Amino acid sequence: MDFHELDIKKFLPHRPPFLMVDHVLTIDDEHVSTSFTIKPECIFNEQGVFNEAGMIENAAQTCSSIVGKSYFDEGDLEGKSAKLIGFISAIKKITISSCAKVGATITTKAFIKSRLNTDQFTMCAIDCFISENGTELLSCEINLVIQELK
Repeated sequence: MDFHELDIKKFLPHRPPFLMVDHVLTIDDEHVSTSFTIKPECIFNEQGVFNEAGMIENAAQTCSSIVGKSYFDEGDLEGKSAKLIGFISAIKKITISSCAKVGATITTKAFIKSRLNTDQFTMCAIDCFISENGTELLSCEINLVIQELK
């Protein structure tokens, strides 16, 4: 499947100017990779640099797509089978070695470490890495809570 054609806005609750993911490159039950091109009008543009808060938000939005995927019906490319809300419950560790400049395209990869599903919500720990042209900019472990709105 060509995920590049997937409209991420149908699956994440975020909207511009707070949407920090442009494309899903790959996704399965344990891993996701996304891309995001930093535009001058980005709300996290700080004097031509995509700041640390923007990097964390990009990581969180990428991570939430792995967990969120399990709530949608197989083959639902319109995002109509579920409405979700998610929260960062913890950032356990984070290393930011550099921030990307406006105009750059970053790639974010996330891998589920652990996951707990209950009737009310899903909690998970996810390792996440942001890079630009193969150079790692950020690595972190994020805990998320995802809940379906009924």
